[in-house]
Amino acid sequence: MRDLKKRGMRAPELAVGDGALGFWGAIRDVFPTTRHQRDWVHKTSNVLDSLPKSVHGRAKAAIKEITEAEDKKHAEGAIEEFASEFGAKWPKAVSKIVEDKDALLTFYDYPALHWRHLRTTNPIESVFAPVRARTDITKGPGSREAGLSMIYKLIEVAEGRWRKLTGAHLVALVRAGARFVDGELVERSEEKDAA
Repeated sequence: MRDLKKRGMRAPELAVGDGALGFWGAIRDVFPTTRHQRDWVHKTSNVLDSLPKSVHGRAKAAIKEITEAEDKKHAEGAIEEFASEFGAKWPKAVSKIVEDKDALLTFYDYPALHWRHLRTTNPIESVFAPVRARTDITKGPGSREAGLSMIYKLIEVAEGRWRKLTGAHLVALVRAGARFVDGELVERSEEKDAA
């Protein structure tokens, strides 16, 4: 992170990640203004690990109610319902969501067209899937230079299959500091009226 900052990278608007404490510590130290979004795919897996298999179906449906809610208020209500349904018997599973609620719902403060991309790190992780597959087969690249060349070429080839970010035209607005509430752009006059 320090090297990226030294090379001129501005603080990201949002960092999306799983429970990697080192990553979050580095973001806080180097880019303290960057907001945090916890990865729902990894979080769901962690929650299910704390529940018996007999309730996984109900828990997945309840979690989907949270992640697919129409706005933050409904998502918070779905979290309360999740806590009500599962909290008495499995408080550890419920605490995994309740304690991270703010970081799990940050995506609602960005354009609705971006939500599907912001809820998980899987799109980023999938970039490296062909690299992992190739390095597993070859038992490593041999040298650093060969490894970097191989990674570059594999990602360059994979790039042809990537989907464009939904709502890509809104990225510039986000970077310019435009404010979104429940996925909708808030005009400056609306902000003054609300104040």
